[in-house]
Amino acid sequence: MKKRRKCRQFEWFWKQAIDILYICGAIVKIHLARMKYLITGLGNVGYEYEGTRHNIGFDALDFICKQLEGTWRSDHHGDLAEVKFKGRTLVLLKPNTYMNLSGKAIRYWLQKEKIPLENSLVILDDLNLAFGKQRLRPKGSDGGHNGLKNIQELLGTDAYPRLRIGIGDNFSKGRQVNYVLGKWAEDEKAEIPRILEKAAEVVKTFVTVGLERAMSVTGK
Repeated sequence: MKKRRKCRQFEWFWKQAIDILYICGAIVKIHLARMKYLITGLGNVGYEYEGTRHNIGFDALDFICKQLEGTWRSDHHGDLAEVKFKGRTLVLLKPNTYMNLSGKAIRYWLQKEKIPLENSLVILDDLNLAFGKQRLRPKGSDGGHNGLKNIQELLGTDAYPRLRIGIGDNFSKGRQVNYVLGKWAEDEKAEIPRILEKAAEVVKTFVTVGLERAMSVTGK
């Protein structure tokens, strides 16, 4: 009788221990998910698009990747690099789906890496902002940007953080496409390193102290 009682007690304690380990494991997984971020730069793939205004999102990620000593690799729906910053894991993504289908890559990697949407940040160009000005928002309309339009359609929401980098609107009527897909002017090129440095600062603030503080870096 005593042996049976001890056996039941042992089984009870063992079950409790397993339950505790399971709960601890779940807590660790949640914590790790909160420490991981998907940072996506929008752009178009191909040599002909390098150095164009529309690819400032790609340029920002290249700058961050180099700064944090990451390495790019070709993967599903884009080029990926995983870097660390102050205990956070940043999954950098440059979609190879072309601008208008960017949402496909973002949705895939959010699901694969189990990253919550609030830990996702999209970097893109914006011709409605003055050249070099940056604006970070937690949500908003696509503003006529085809990349954001596709992301919103596939995610089913516009409530995801995005960092807009102004490229200006110095083009004549009917020349918008040529302007957006055009190369930087010489005087603009000189300012690009400063602009990318600021974008990197915004990203690092976003992943360490949150969206509100990061918005203050851009001047809201």
